[in-house]
Amino acid sequence: MMGFLTILASLLMLPVLAEAWRRPMTRARQAKAPGDIAQLPQGPTHYRWAGREGDPVVVCIHGISPPSFIFAATERSLVALGFRVLSYDLYGRGYSARVRGTQDIGFFRAQLEALLADQKVTGPVTLLGFSMGGQICAAFAARDDRVKRLILVAPSGLIEGGGPGRLWTAPVLGDWMTRVFGGVMLRRELIEHKSLATVIPDFEDRQAAETQMRGYLPALLSSRRHVLEVSAHDDHRKVADRDIPVLAIWGTEDPVVPQRALGALARLNPNVTHVEVKGAGHTLLQTHPSEVAAALRDCLTD
Repeated sequence: MMGFLTILASLLMLPVLAEAWRRPMTRARQAKAPGDIAQLPQGPTHYRWAGREGDPVVVCIHGISPPSFIFAATERSLVALGFRVLSYDLYGRGYSARVRGTQDIGFFRAQLEALLADQKVTGPVTLLGFSMGGQICAAFAARDDRVKRLILVAPSGLIEGGGPGRLWTAPVLGDWMTRVFGGVMLRRELIEHKSLATVIPDFEDRQAAETQMRGYLPALLSSRRHVLEVSAHDDHRKVADRDIPVLAIWGTEDPVVPQRALGALARLNPNVTHVEVKGAGHTLLQTHPSEVAAALRDCLTD
C-alpha cells in the first residue's frame, strides 16, 4: 500500500517538477529581445516595429504556439508595400510575460488594447492574424472602430475539430499531460516537419526552445480550452455588419484549419475575399511567403 501511495504521489508531483525545471522568463532575457518591452497592466509585452513612422499601421498577431518571429517574411512584404508593422508576442510566448489566469478572447483583446494605447496607435489600423491570431483579430474588430481592414491567415474558431484530442484539454488529466508530455509531443511534431522548406531556417529550433520555457505549455493549454474551443461565429457576423473589408488566405492542404473553414466563413460573411494557396499546409507563412505576399499586394494596393 505504501509503495502504491509513493508512486501515486510521484506521478502527481511530475507536472510541478517538470514546470519548475523549465527556464523562467526574466528581465535579463527580455533585455536581450529583438525589439522592445512594453510595461502593460497585465504584464510586460515584447513588441517590435518595422517600417517608416507615419506609414499606415498593420498589427500582426501570431497563433497559439509560434511567437511573433513567424512573421519574418510577412513583415518584409508589408514594409515593401509601404506599411509600418507592429508585431508582438502574446502572453506566455516569446519574450512576453507568463501571466497567470484564463487565456480567453477577452484576455488577449485586453493585451492588444493596452499595447495600442501604450504605443499611441489611435488612427485606423489593419489587423493581420494567423490561426488563433485570426480569431483574436476578429474579436477585436467586432468591437473597435479603429480597425479598417482584416487579413486572416488560416483563422481558427470557424469549425469544430482540428485541434488537440479531448484528453489534452480535459480537466486535471489535460493539465498533467500538457506539463509532462506536451513539450515532447510538440518537439516530435517539429522534427516530423523539419523537411519542409521555410524562410525561417532555424524555425524548428526556436520553436523547440519555447517548450523549455516556464509557463509556455500552460499558456497553450489555457488558449486551447478558452479560445480554440470557442466559436468565433458571432464575431465574424459583427465584422460583416460593420462592413469591414476582410481578406482570408488559406492553405489547400491545411490539416489544422481544413477547407471547410473557408465555407463556414463565406456563409458568415459573404463579402470576404478568399485566396487559396495550392499545396500549402498550416505553416504557409513560412513555406509559401511569395504567394502570401502576392495576396497581400493584391489586397492592399487595390
